[in-house]
Amino acid sequence: KSAIWVSAFLRRCMVEGIFGAVIRKGAEEAGAVHVIVNHLDGTCHLFAPAPGESYDEQGERRWSLEIAPPGTPADAMALLERRIRFDPDIWIVEVEDRKGTAGIEAEP
Repeated sequence: KSAIWVSAFLRRCMVEGIFGAVIRKGAEEAGAVHVIVNHLDGTCHLFAPAPGESYDEQGERRWSLEIAPPGTPADAMALLERRIRFDPDIWIVEVEDRKGTAGIEAEP
């Protein structure tokens, strides 16, 4: 369930000293989760669900990199607002990580 994954992800971030929050709550059961990693320098990464299978062989969620620095949080939100028009069930989570991607890795 998306709600459980989001809760666990934010809890893990909190343990690692990374602040995060749900910007938009989507469908509890199966809403697509999008994660904005704000680097607090005007840049961000935006991760979206990878096409195809949701999880890899190890049971880890698969991600696609949608925006990378020098993309900004405003760029990420503009893209997500367009997506919401087609899929109102999506989740948007934002975390603040100056040095990394909050443990998220995109598919090559």
